[in-house]
Amino acid sequence: MKQLHVVAGVIRDARGHVLLAQRTQARDLAGLWEFPGGKVEPGEAPASALARELHEELGIEAVPGAPVIRVPQRYPDKRLVLDVHEVAHRGTPRGLEGQALAWVAPADLPGYPMPPADRPVVAALLQPAQYLVTPAPIDAASWLAGLEMALAGGIRRVQLRAPGLDSAIWARLVDAAAERCRAAGADLLVNGDAASATRLRVGLHLRATQLRESGIAAAIARVRAQGGTVAASCHDADELDAAQALGCDFAVLGPVQATASHPGAEGIGWARFAALREGVSLPIYAIGGLGPGDLEQARWHGGQGIAAIRALWPLA
Repeated sequence: MKQLHVVAGVIRDARGHVLLAQRTQARDLAGLWEFPGGKVEPGEAPASALARELHEELGIEAVPGAPVIRVPQRYPDKRLVLDVHEVAHRGTPRGLEGQALAWVAPADLPGYPMPPADRPVVAALLQPAQYLVTPAPIDAASWLAGLEMALAGGIRRVQLRAPGLDSAIWARLVDAAAERCRAAGADLLVNGDAASATRLRVGLHLRATQLRESGIAAAIARVRAQGGTVAASCHDADELDAAQALGCDFAVLGPVQATASHPGAEGIGWARFAALREGVSLPIYAIGGLGPGDLEQARWHGGQGIAAIRALWPLA
């Protein structure tokens, strides 16, 4: 199978709008929108290739900057790695190859139909890089204090999870947590409990065992109708495929490394994480023995970021 290394740039104007280019009719995936760029030639450095491609396609002088994400993606006829960087530029972009261009407000990027490899790029630009999974509460007061500290420290996506806790106690904690997350502007998902997610008008995080349950599509539809995010925990390609088929907004994949909660169990490793990432276009958080120091590694292997309990919980 053909293998390609492709580079693309996130180019912004003075308003902060992002430039997209539409694929022409002569190309595959015609009509879809993408971040401008092109193929890396043999022996060419990715930064040099990106500057060259943007000059040839748009007529600008481009200076590639910080990496955004590196997305491995498998298509029916090829495998590619999409290497995306922020780009500073001089000059006014023009469609020199007949392609339509659009300056798009960041919040509107998800509304543009894109090739599978570009979709995780949009998520990397717009969605949190860290996903906190709450630990089981020892007592309500300290647990809520820990959540407040996490939110004050910048956490903006939270999964509420407390296996084995009394349902009445948990219901009260979920209500209190939802109030705090709303005040902080954080995206909140409840683990496995579609009824609570619907009642509180928050998101739903599916356990892997729920992905093929009867009635799960209807539960997802109710959550979505109220504006809630839907995610899933996955461990293999079949579960990722199921999560994508259900229309999940993102997935969590792992364990990447050995964890304290599963002593002796080996993680899948970063190479396997990237290989599984290739098969779907979902944003995917890496989980398992990871912390904020692993964000760069996660992005290099196509991850949205990292999900964690202990590494993101202030009182751990």
